[in-house]
Amino acid sequence: MSRSTPRPGSNRTRWFTLCGTIITQFALGSVYTWSLFNGQLSQKLDSTVSQVALAFGLLSLGLAVASSLAGKLQERFGVRNVTIGAGVLMAIGLMLTSQANSLWMLYISAGVLVGLADGAGYLMTLSNCVKWFPERKGMISACAIGAYGLGSLGFKFICSYLLSVFSLETTFMIWGAMAMTLIVCGALLMTEAPKLKASTSLAHTARDYSLAESVRTPQYWMLALMFLTACMSGLYVIGVAKDIGESLVHLSAATAASAVTIIAIANLSGRLVLGVLSDKMARIRVISIAQVVSLAGMSILLFGQMNETRFFIAVACVAFSFGGTITVYPSLVSDFFGLNNLTKNYGLLYLGFGIGSVLGSLIASLFGGFTVTFSLIMALLVISLLMSATIRLPHKPVEERAELQHARAQ
Repeated sequence: MSRSTPRPGSNRTRWFTLCGTIITQFALGSVYTWSLFNGQLSQKLDSTVSQVALAFGLLSLGLAVASSLAGKLQERFGVRNVTIGAGVLMAIGLMLTSQANSLWMLYISAGVLVGLADGAGYLMTLSNCVKWFPERKGMISACAIGAYGLGSLGFKFICSYLLSVFSLETTFMIWGAMAMTLIVCGALLMTEAPKLKASTSLAHTARDYSLAESVRTPQYWMLALMFLTACMSGLYVIGVAKDIGESLVHLSAATAASAVTIIAIANLSGRLVLGVLSDKMARIRVISIAQVVSLAGMSILLFGQMNETRFFIAVACVAFSFGGTITVYPSLVSDFFGLNNLTKNYGLLYLGFGIGSVLGSLIASLFGGFTVTFSLIMALLVISLLMSATIRLPHKPVEERAELQHARAQ
């Protein structure tokens, strides 16, 4: 059976799985509305906004860790059961957050529990869905990860409305119930993707690497550094965009805050445009395009004479690149190391998201200001661009020898 052809009779099943994945991703993306709650939580807990905001940093780290372990959970319990469990755990985390009366309880409930729940569902459902559509990997990644991005936008309005009508505690309870309902409903539509059968060509077989085999190749760590760089640049600039606007461009608080909308639009555009483009050209070249766009944005921030327009263009470039990169990467990893072990291979690499989420802020706090962090990101982007221009697909010597012997036998 061809690797690019779905199993006969599975067409309806895979479209149901896509619908379920989109619903689930939309609910999981709701965690990116967290900044809406910082102010009220800081008042409730009598803590600074920075202390409260650390909960989201822990959430991002938990998300990355759980994503790296999701493959093992899927093997034992199946994609549907793990997704349902993620929905229930997310509801528990948000409901416990509503009762948090200390920073440590907030960190455990909103940071650890919600982060682990989000990570357990995010990468696993995405990988499973991509396996159902091996001939449209880029488009399917764009649909699923685009839904994740839309979830942050949609729940921004939902949670803002809830906060205007209900108390902070009630809002968390309703949010948890809504997210769990959507995730469970999405899970019920999903079916485990069949293990892909290799075609008669052993060249295709050579593309299926286990995690142990993948980490022994230099290409894996090149991809890991490129991914870490993209996450660090995107998450840092997105996280401090309002502060950059106020301190570097001297914008009013209201004008600087509008960068959030610009970032959301650019981020979603990057997911859709580069995701679809990745089905039409080599995916590593799409990553190169994203790196060039990010370099342009960082160059404006670091060297440009800043004004309102250039500031918005710069953050839009970085957000576009970040959104496109995290959309294309699952399919890119499958190009290098195969689809069958994608959840594990991409899961470990996805730890770069969690590391990147704290690395930029850590460097900024250690050395002070934006300039040092921007300079480091620029250097890493240049290195990453050189890597993407020179990286080649790995090959298994054993399979290559077997293929040669097979050819000689014929």
